Amino acid sequence: MTDDQIIELYWARKEEAVSCTAFAYGRKLQGIAFRILSKYEDAEESVNDTYLKAWQTIPPERPVYLFAFLAKICRHLAFGKLDWDNAAKRKAEVVSLSEEMQLCIPDRGWERRLEGQEIGHLLNEFLAVTPRESRMIFLRRYWYCDSIEEISRRYGIGQSKVKTSLHRTRGKLKAFLAKEGIAV
Repeated sequence: MTDDQIIELYWARKEEAVSCTAFAYGRKLQGIAFRILSKYEDAEESVNDTYLKAWQTIPPERPVYLFAFLAKICRHLAFGKLDWDNAAKRKAEVVSLSEEMQLCIPDRGWERRLEGQEIGHLLNEFLAVTPRESRMIFLRRYWYCDSIEEISRRYGIGQSKVKTSLHRTRGKLKAFLAKEGIAV
């Protein structure tokens, strides 16, 4: 079933929409949630909550890319669950990813002045001009939370190449944001 057909099921308020969504994207969503939470039960809960949130927001939303829409919801829910479970004590992997990106993302003052959409627009603009391989590695690491080893296996390249690509892409992102007037 195509994304458009699934979305039409949501708009028609047919419960079949949820089972079609689970069939089409359940495994991918489970992977995203599990990489964030590291617990199967918590990941499953986040995915089920994703289906509920999709049911509640379609309509009025009509996503252009259904998987991206669902992945955004799933990531948000999984990180919320992680924050809830580890209120004062953060997981090392998430802290590590945050520290890597901290060098590229604006300071708190800029976050208050810029809307999230503006930062998202700049990231999209940056990724649009980034070579495909570097862009895919970057997204697998920072959007899908894949490990260096998983990215290496997925693309059939060495782990050192993945690390180098991420380092260079973060550097280019930092330069890009500086050029746009955002102090990092």
